[in-house]
Amino acid sequence: MRVDLFDFELPPERIALRPADPRDSARLLLVGADALDDRIVSELPRLLRRGDTLVFNDTRVIPAQLEGRRGDARIGATLHKREGPRDWRAFVRNAKRVRSGDRIDFGNGVTALAGARSEDGAILLSFEGEEPVELLLERAGRMPLPPYIAARREADARDAEDYQTMFAREKGAVAAPTAALHFTPRLIDALAEAGIGHETLTLHVGAGTFLPVKADDTDEHRMHSEWGRIDAATADRLNAVRAGGGRIVAVGTTSLRLLESAAGEDGLLRAFEGDTAIFITPGYRFRAVGGLLTNFHLPRSTLFMLVSALMGRERMQQAYAHAIENGYRFYSYGDASLLLPEQ
Repeated sequence: MRVDLFDFELPPERIALRPADPRDSARLLLVGADALDDRIVSELPRLLRRGDTLVFNDTRVIPAQLEGRRGDARIGATLHKREGPRDWRAFVRNAKRVRSGDRIDFGNGVTALAGARSEDGAILLSFEGEEPVELLLERAGRMPLPPYIAARREADARDAEDYQTMFAREKGAVAAPTAALHFTPRLIDALAEAGIGHETLTLHVGAGTFLPVKADDTDEHRMHSEWGRIDAATADRLNAVRAGGGRIVAVGTTSLRLLESAAGEDGLLRAFEGDTAIFITPGYRFRAVGGLLTNFHLPRSTLFMLVSALMGRERMQQAYAHAIENGYRFYSYGDASLLLPEQ
């Protein structure tokens, strides 16, 4: 499909620079097959059905933004994907000043050797020393805010908490699974009282999620890969939910992509561990999920293509036009949409 079919105009003032407070007070656009309804995230227990289960991504964002020097050259690095105990692929600013074998000093005793470049331009960084890389990043790194926020303000102490979900446990993401930012313990308790369960899986979100689609046709786009895991016990419980008539509702496109990667042609979920580069566009047949709670995405992005695959491209263009006209806040710190194709 032509990529320009997924374009739309977004006024810059619609981009949220801070999350809603409290988190579950964010606005929620309910998108069904035939209706749009303006709601609030805290109303979720009344919008879902008893027996449904929400699936969250429990990845934890690491301080993956680094500033350093190679000789007299200033070098910026955003870690992208882990390749080994001490090795990370990184998107590097001023990369033309970096050659394989160069040592980059990120300060506070943190150094890394530059290695080979991949096809997407990322450079392999091998961190030196014996301390775990996670400790090195805590010392020298910063929270990697999305580029559309970082271009308008600096990351600060608030972001260290604001950019983590209440489920954040497994360290390894360089971007938050932002749909889950809307949840609070109070909301989870209310969902449980309404007979709506929840499960977790892990997908370490990479910086590639923010890469623009440069191709003119979706068939020509190469999707970035991310590492994920869902264990057999969780898969079995989710299969039981569907067998009992409940819906699996993914919280975030990262949860959805891993669920669909773990589902077989028969629609059953199985244990999964490894990389996934699944690229979901209109025409895709969903195997596992019956709904999606997600934030509002960038024009011409793979994520807007994904939601268009679930609900239909024209339907999502209508929903986004409604959200823009009615003052919804967009992107990582913005408001949410609940997509239920059956309704």
